[in-house]
Amino acid sequence: MGSAMAASLVAAGRKVHGFDVSRDALARAQKEGVVAESSCRKVAEKCTVLITSLPSASALHSVARSLGGRRNVVLETSTLPIEDKLAARDALAKKGIALLDCPLSGTGAQARKKDLVVLASGDRKAFAKAEPLLDGFSRSHYYLGEFGNGSRMKFVANLLVAIHNVAAAEAFALGMKAGLPAQQIYRVIVDGAGSSRMFQVRGPLMVAGNYPAQIRIDVWQKDMKIIGEFAARLGVATPLFSATGPIYNAAMAQGFGEDDTAAVCAVIERLSGVKRRRHG
Repeated sequence: MGSAMAASLVAAGRKVHGFDVSRDALARAQKEGVVAESSCRKVAEKCTVLITSLPSASALHSVARSLGGRRNVVLETSTLPIEDKLAARDALAKKGIALLDCPLSGTGAQARKKDLVVLASGDRKAFAKAEPLLDGFSRSHYYLGEFGNGSRMKFVANLLVAIHNVAAAEAFALGMKAGLPAQQIYRVIVDGAGSSRMFQVRGPLMVAGNYPAQIRIDVWQKDMKIIGEFAARLGVATPLFSATGPIYNAAMAQGFGEDDTAAVCAVIERLSGVKRRRHG
């Protein structure tokens, strides 16, 4: 996600400095026109506005500890528990750095097409400084008010993603078991009332029965845990979301952990005894 955003910003005419703990990822970013730096702190020395896209809360806290010396604005785009983002915000505020909670709605593949929605929250003045950059890597953005509202909206969005992804897989399994070719199911349903954004985005992977990762299932498990705990703390019933959990767990158990979340289609096909028709 981060590399795709960086490439989009470069294409939009921005000079982008970047750092990644992975040498391979940093090398790929350089090929996209990103100026590679040796640390997060070095990036912060060169740029007023920073964008973080991180895999874990521990990574966020590590970045927060490393920054300092300049009054940056940080757009934190990861999906992480709000409590961890608040802790990072408070730690950075002591250094004069403003952290904004700005998760993204969209997949890695969508990021490469600038098909992302930014869900921004936090200090309004800091947001105003960063806002001109958003069109460089997203198709739209929303300012949602107090810090944490971006994450709250992302949890709502990803709850729907979890459900719609499994619903799409069920629909393909039902249609294929009934004798309809997968491509035909996609072509007809995507044009009708039963479609969804997840059906549109992940449907082609389900048609192909091949699941190169846009978001890996083992990474998605983090999001599922965060959403489940958030809903439980609020006392909100999530029967449909909860019903998807065992399907994603089964995908992990069946060896699809490094594949895209669309691989739940393979799980439901196995449960249903689907034998694919390879035409039309």
